[in-house]
Amino acid sequence: MSFNVGLSGLAAANKALDVTGNNIANVATTGFKSSRTEFADQYAQSIRGTSGKTTVGSGVTTAAVSQQFTQGNIESTGNSLDMAINGNGFFVLSDNGSKLYTRAGAFYSDKSGNIVDSSGNNLQGYTTDSSGNLTSGVLSNLAIDTSNLAPKATSSISETVNLNSSATAPTISPFSADNTSSYNYTFNTDVYDSQGNAHQLNQYFVKDDTSNSWTMYTTIDGVNPTDPTSSTPLSNPLTFNADGSYSYTAGDVTGGLSVNDDGTFSLAGWVPAAEQSDGTYASNGASATADITLDMSNLTQYNATSATTAKDQDGYATGELSALSVSDTGQLTATFTNGKTNIIGQVALANFANVQGLSPAGGTDWRETYASGVPVIGTPNTGTMGSLSASSLEDSNVDLTAELVNLIKAQSNYQANAKTISTESTIMQTTIQMT
Repeated sequence: MSFNVGLSGLAAANKALDVTGNNIANVATTGFKSSRTEFADQYAQSIRGTSGKTTVGSGVTTAAVSQQFTQGNIESTGNSLDMAINGNGFFVLSDNGSKLYTRAGAFYSDKSGNIVDSSGNNLQGYTTDSSGNLTSGVLSNLAIDTSNLAPKATSSISETVNLNSSATAPTISPFSADNTSSYNYTFNTDVYDSQGNAHQLNQYFVKDDTSNSWTMYTTIDGVNPTDPTSSTPLSNPLTFNADGSYSYTAGDVTGGLSVNDDGTFSLAGWVPAAEQSDGTYASNGASATADITLDMSNLTQYNATSATTAKDQDGYATGELSALSVSDTGQLTATFTNGKTNIIGQVALANFANVQGLSPAGGTDWRETYASGVPVIGTPNTGTMGSLSASSLEDSNVDLTAELVNLIKAQSNYQANAKTISTESTIMQTTIQMT
């Protein structure tokens, strides 16, 4: 019996202990993938490359230490930038231009707004262009823009309104916004100027004595929209067909909103202004004039309570970043205090033909090698890529119970191989004593 056989067994058992100990040490490491030791027997070859039927093996060797890329449990964390991959794929990181790949999705925002891991590596993905559209094909560092969302002036308003056909003309005349008895129905809509200042568009509806006819009065902030020095509202007649549908005639209306060919109203030349301490209005620094299209094409006159059932406008005030969310397809969506949301990027994932060929780089990262093949880059939940779980992390896939059993097995193997060396030593001593 050769000492080398026993020594190779001791080395193998020691390697198994190292791997098992490393697995146990990383049982709580996010995104960690356990390893296993794979052994192979050894045989001495003859000069001709063949061995006889009575050849005895010369021990054991470590064939490989392979990582097990099985799915770990996904745990919710509540942190908006924590991400877990459910399925295939790796996050792509940039270490000063060098690509790394990881399953650990604990990310943060650094002082510059870049999304990084604990080692400062940048998370890679697809950014947006100046129009807010996601770019594709070119990986870039993902970042969070914390600057305020620029305001947008209102240019379009749509309203769905019904006016009660059974209503009677007010007993008080003429119309006065201060006298609720001089009109039948009113509602208001917030509109915004070029600086994001909110103004109130007020619309009043007065039933005429004439059948199927109303008058709409329009103010902004209680004054004439085109002349803030005047409290006289814009006035438009509204007529309806026998079936209650809105009937219009396109053209300019003296003292009122112009009617476009499609039946929408045009508020051209609105002068955004601010109220002064003396009750008058003056320029607030916004654009001198603005144009708004008012779509009331769904206006009806039915025998039902006057009501506004739908309303929308496209302007908004400036907004500060208030929240960040990640979808299962990796889209990063920023929510602002003005209620608006913007997609600011999309996380990219990488997959490999042979994940076992990846080279561990420490920090729960891997590097591409010739054996792994080149990475296939894509977005989550497409093709063979897994989906993302937001505000979650993937736990280590180490089975602690199995590793403890492996410890017992490795210990037994070590003791058994040590016994072969002890036996060989005893035989050697006996042989020496015979001489």
